Amino acid sequence: MSLAAVASFEARYQELRARSLRTSVAYAGLFGLALLASAWVGEFNLVKVAQGLPRIHEYILKTLPVLTWSNLWGDLAEWFYGLPKWLMLLWETVLIAYTATLLGTLGALALCFHASQNLARGRASYWIARRSLEVARTIPDLVYALVFVFAFGIGPLAGILAIAIHSMGGNGKLFAEAVENIDMKPVDGLRAAGANWVQMIRYAVLPQVLPNFTSFTLWRFEINVRTASIIGFVGAGGIGQEFYTAIRMLYYEDISALILILVTTVVIIDIACEKLRHKLIGKEGLA
Repeated sequence: MSLAAVASFEARYQELRARSLRTSVAYAGLFGLALLASAWVGEFNLVKVAQGLPRIHEYILKTLPVLTWSNLWGDLAEWFYGLPKWLMLLWETVLIAYTATLLGTLGALALCFHASQNLARGRASYWIARRSLEVARTIPDLVYALVFVFAFGIGPLAGILAIAIHSMGGNGKLFAEAVENIDMKPVDGLRAAGANWVQMIRYAVLPQVLPNFTSFTLWRFEINVRTASIIGFVGAGGIGQEFYTAIRMLYYEDISALILILVTTVVIIDIACEKLRHKLIGKEGLA
């Protein structure tokens, strides 16, 4: 290699390094400006945070009951005095989340293939599917719940519909992105063999994306259990109404008992979903 070629290569290399450095500095500057703007709009202040932290600790201490070894079972019974009622409401919450996840996943399946660029049947279907999923997940589920409570009255139906629509929007986006990452060779092979669009989805696409779809759906179910406990604040069924009453009436010990029940439930659901997912995809979990 001649000296001129080496010099040309070195000059080109330095030029690319300088361009990369300028790009990195520009993006770092934009990130810093966005961070400062967010802190200003959000009124984030380290002094205010430091002053407020002790109050958080004080509130948490108020929610904890006094437990003594000499009367531990009696203290626990007093703490969880509403356990039978709470468990019934919790079961209703889980059923709301389950039904909403099922309906939302079906809706996501109906739209995700049209919302993926590599399988969309046309620009119009792609645009409609994408915008529909965006609207479904952009509007907060609490807003949906308020609308459905007004339309159908207080009860689980409003919660199911609200969470189902939001789940459709969220899962639809994740499903579509999984579909866009598939290997297109099986699809092209079936298309060349004369398969129609539905057959290509069934035999070439679903086998590739089913593990991801399963993982996303189980994760959404876990999220929906938590969401179902919140939308009860507006009368959409489940344990949320009881939670809201405890917070509003300053029943501090009820708050901690309900939180503990919810956390335990989510942990159990997470473990069960993990085992189910590993079983479905044929992998063993950690011993």
